[in-house]
Amino acid sequence: MNAITADSFSQRSFVYRKLSGAVFEKMAGGAMAVDLMNGRNQAEKSGLLDLSLLPRIGYRGSSAPQHLQAASLPIPARPNQASVSTNGELVLRLSQKEFWVLGALVDRGAGVETLSQRGLPQSACYPLYCQDSHAWFALTGAHLPETLAKVCGVDLREAAFPLGSIAQTSVARINVVMIHHEINGIPCSSILCDSAAAEYLWESLLDAMSEFGGEVIGTAALD
Repeated sequence: MNAITADSFSQRSFVYRKLSGAVFEKMAGGAMAVDLMNGRNQAEKSGLLDLSLLPRIGYRGSSAPQHLQAASLPIPARPNQASVSTNGELVLRLSQKEFWVLGALVDRGAGVETLSQRGLPQSACYPLYCQDSHAWFALTGAHLPETLAKVCGVDLREAAFPLGSIAQTSVARINVVMIHHEINGIPCSSILCDSAAAEYLWESLLDAMSEFGGEVIGTAALD
C-alpha cells in the first residue's frame, strides 16, 4: 500500500511543499503532517506546526453567541478573548458580533464539521468561511515570547498576554490573528494569516525560531 502524501489529495495545506519528510494522515479531505520523528520534547522546546487543514468556521451577527451556545460552546466574555470547549475547540471572539471556532485535534475537527451542519438562527447570524481564506500555524514551547519578539512589536510575555488572549496584530509585517493557549499542557500560540502570505510567514517563523533550536513538528509531538 502506498504511503499517504500531501499531493495525494486535491485539498492541500498552503505550506504542504515545506513538509518534506513528514508522515501524513488523511484529514478533512487532505493530508495532515502527524510525525516528523522529533517528538514531544521538541514541541516543549520550540516547535512549528501546520494546522491549516483542521476544520474551522466563523459566524457574524447579533445572534451568533446564541448559535454557539446552542451547540454547547463557551462564549468569551469580550472581544479579543478565546475560550476552550470541553472537547478542545477554540472559540475566538474577534469583535462584539464576530466569532471563529477552530477545530480540536482530539477529534480531527469533527466537532466543527458538526457545527457547520447545524441550522442558523432565522436572523442576524451568517457564516464566515475562514477555512480557505486563512492558514493556521501553531508555535509551541518554552521560547514563545522570545521567538515572537523577533517578528512582532506587541508584548507577548505571559504577564501582558495571558492564556486566552487574542492579538489582532502584525507578525513579520503580515496581518494575523494570534491566540495564546495550550495543547495537552504545551504552551502554544496559534497564528491565523491570509492564505496568500502563508509560505512567507512560515519561513519567517522558522527563521525566528532558529536561535532556540526550533523545528517543524507534526501533531503527534503534542500527544
